[in-house]
Amino acid sequence: MINTGKLTGRTLFITGASRGIGKAIALRAAQDGANIVVAAKTADPHPKLPGTIYTAAKEIEQAGGKALPCIVDVRDENQVREAVRNAAEKFGGIDILVNNASAIALTPTEQTEMKRYDLMHSINTRGTFLVSKECLPYLRKSKHAHILNISPPLNMAPHWFANHVAYTMAKYGMSMCVLGMAEEYKKDGIAVNALWPRTAIYTAAMEMLTGKESSTFSRKPEIMADAAYEILKRDPKQCTGNFFIDDKVLTEAGVKDLVQYACVPENADKLMPDFFLDVGPEELAKFAAEGSHAAQVKKSSAAASGGQIDELFAKIESLLSEEICKKTNAIYQFNVKGNEAGVWFADLKNSPGKVGKGEPTTKADATLTMDSKNFFDMFTGKLKPAGAFMTGKLKISGDLQKAMKLEKLMGSLKAKL
Repeated sequence: MINTGKLTGRTLFITGASRGIGKAIALRAAQDGANIVVAAKTADPHPKLPGTIYTAAKEIEQAGGKALPCIVDVRDENQVREAVRNAAEKFGGIDILVNNASAIALTPTEQTEMKRYDLMHSINTRGTFLVSKECLPYLRKSKHAHILNISPPLNMAPHWFANHVAYTMAKYGMSMCVLGMAEEYKKDGIAVNALWPRTAIYTAAMEMLTGKESSTFSRKPEIMADAAYEILKRDPKQCTGNFFIDDKVLTEAGVKDLVQYACVPENADKLMPDFFLDVGPEELAKFAAEGSHAAQVKKSSAAASGGQIDELFAKIESLLSEEICKKTNAIYQFNVKGNEAGVWFADLKNSPGKVGKGEPTTKADATLTMDSKNFFDMFTGKLKPAGAFMTGKLKISGDLQKAMKLEKLMGSLKAKL
């Protein structure tokens, strides 16, 4: 998209701007010569996620903007209030707020720890409300006032709640802020809108959650950044109360090439639908089942019909090694349902590794629950692990990051199973 200069000199307060979508929006606005307040928690390097408020600020200034890095936990009223005040003092006000900070835990009700529930609601819903509240006095003085929440349309289809009630409520809380504040502040000329992606967006957090494989069916954060830029340059009095979808915003603005946003261009027509849109469970299931190993799919399906879960585990055990245990360093329990119901385990912590039927002798780091056919398909290449998890075919309790390490193991064993 071409820079219009409409954000030149405007001040954007962006939460969670040290990485991912928040940083991408910041860099896009910086190309227009905007002032960016990088409001995020990461002051010191994270052991697993790249970027801090200071590295982001440096990139913003290199892109042509001005930056103010602020240590902000959106749960902390004092930190939020101080950052907002400092931003206004440095840049003379605040014109735009982007509520991007968010926490995610895709767990069913009984597997959702209350500390995770509280974290999501404190950051997503309460944090969005708090930061908006503190910015409003300054936004009211601006001639180009926008609030943009990175949150979904309010879709009441039950399947968007069933697999992760806590997360859905927390994200919908952000969207309800849009619904209410857009009407509340219309008279003040403050635009309040939401922006959500059509497909999965590949970020460092996404990689940590679902593994590198997720990049093959995702788009880059830049599509959200370009869509945000298109929204934020509009007249706030003519654009409020909308629940925008990224690619629709861009196509309506005249962008014809969406392939450029795909992480893997040849997969641009095979992207995973994101949550909360008008996509039924059957379409998500179809995506999760798509695979590129056609010959092996046929072989694995035939094997599955013969009741081969035990043989699968025996084969896996024959392929284990000290190297696999060193890389994985986790113990798993598999609760398999359906035609071949049972409990199996995989000890990939104690070299040279061991698998078998029954529960592990040591408490599992992660427990995975799924239907026997889906289980067999996942280990033999027919079902994508990340897709199975995000569409509810695979349920995980315990350490999610360790659970997703299985994806690498499956990748290394796939051709041998």
